[in-house]
Amino acid sequence: MRNLNDFIIFAHVVDHKGFAPAARVLNVPKSTLSKRVAELEKTLGVRLINRTSRRFTVTEVGEDFYRHAAAMLIEAEAAEAVVMGRLAEPSGTVRITASVPTAQMTLAGLLPRLALAYPKMRVVLHATDRFVDLIQEGFDIAVRDHFAPLPDSALVQRRVATEPIGLVAAPGYLAEHGMPSGPEDLAGHDGLLASLTSEGWTLRNEEGAIVSVRPTPRFIADESQVLLEAALAGLGIVAFPRKLCRAEIENGTLVRVLPGWQAGVVTTTLLMPHRRGQLPSVRAVVDFIAERLAEQGADR
Repeated sequence: MRNLNDFIIFAHVVDHKGFAPAARVLNVPKSTLSKRVAELEKTLGVRLINRTSRRFTVTEVGEDFYRHAAAMLIEAEAAEAVVMGRLAEPSGTVRITASVPTAQMTLAGLLPRLALAYPKMRVVLHATDRFVDLIQEGFDIAVRDHFAPLPDSALVQRRVATEPIGLVAAPGYLAEHGMPSGPEDLAGHDGLLASLTSEGWTLRNEEGAIVSVRPTPRFIADESQVLLEAALAGLGIVAFPRKLCRAEIENGTLVRVLPGWQAGVVTTTLLMPHRRGQLPSVRAVVDFIAERLAEQGADR
């Protein structure tokens, strides 16, 4: 019978991207880990890792093997969680990834409260705008704010919030150019757009009427904070989810334009590798985020 401990050792080595980092985390000699992985390769009859003095890379078959070994490790952690009573009080490390805007505007106010609610849990957030492979990079949860449906994948998806996108502008801009009374008036206004290819906004009201409008493209940027500053400077009208400009609307530095119309919807979805989503700590984080975002939606 194969030594299943070697499967777990291999998963740890890949997770930590090398024998030396894994040895430090596991408090096991590096030589021991190297020996066990070499024995595993010998037993399987394949090379799982290409290693030199300077590089550590996982082979193609090693990547396939890792996915199953990592799943086994997750199941082992879940079994331990039941035995140790972690169902009652979630603990351990939960790794979360999100884009920089999502981290700033969706998670910044939630994760500290999550850490206070679960003192035995360690929350790790990685904010990046690059593509992240949850399984390969060892993340438990990805938080995605998106305007179009996410593509199908092997990941578990849980939609936790939707928020309409509305039009806003600075009071000074509206005092100079006038407050639009209907979508047709937007053609004479300056627009702050998020894409070079954007020709404007498609607006929808509560009765289901749909209107495409084309303001003058006064300023274009694909970064939310830049567009926000442009709106505050009085350059024109911008389409924003409320969470991006809640404070500015409340303090009056931005006001809503055509509040009966919306320019789309932003959806917040949590993505999880199937087996990691079964861990008590991960479920606790998912439920916490979902409940708090639902409360925020009810307050709007």
